[in-house]
Amino acid sequence: MAFKTVLVAGASRGIGLAVAEHLASQTERLISVSRTEAPIGEWIQADLSNLAGVETVAQALDNAPLDALLYMGGTWETHAFTDQYSFENCSDSDIANVIAVNLVAPIRLVKALLPALRKSENPKIVFMGALSGRENVRGREVANSASKFGLRGVVHSLREELRSQQISVTVINPGNVGTPEVLADLTSDNLLGGGAIPLSDLLKIIDCVLSVSRATCIKEIDVPAMLGTWA
Repeated sequence: MAFKTVLVAGASRGIGLAVAEHLASQTERLISVSRTEAPIGEWIQADLSNLAGVETVAQALDNAPLDALLYMGGTWETHAFTDQYSFENCSDSDIANVIAVNLVAPIRLVKALLPALRKSENPKIVFMGALSGRENVRGREVANSASKFGLRGVVHSLREELRSQQISVTVINPGNVGTPEVLADLTSDNLLGGGAIPLSDLLKIIDCVLSVSRATCIKEIDVPAMLGTWA
């Protein structure tokens, strides 16, 4: 694969950083978006949980052609995915922030960058969802689950809205992913959900989504760990 311009949101750590590092050698212009400094690519400092941050990104891109928008950012409530989580004790600001980052921000970002995506020969939009957005997962994290369910709805609707323009929209729903942070939490028993999928496997899935032709839309992919409990 070879891209002229790719934008990775949430590129300062975790899955987003791994995706940015993976795509850097395949991309003429890699744009990394995050609140804290991203160590790779052309960094745009922006808080996508508010409209001003989305506008900052759109202005920086300046309607240049965009081949792929990968929204890899995400957050969750305090003590999420641990035995210490309690919905009743979640603050209102915590709940609002999870919805803003996980659901409202990707909607706004896609809307702002559609003119740039239309200029690509094979435009792709990829969201990082989660198994917690699926019906058969017993997640207790209310705001996070609501946001991930909602993100799936965004993908289904955008596919219909953008079908005539052949702009592909995909959501990938993994369980635990073996980033250094997640592996450390699993080792210390600070994270529920059992085993993790290798980070390299997730990157291969992203490669597949980005490599298919414009005639194909991979709408949704669920990726549970073989030994995970969220499947």
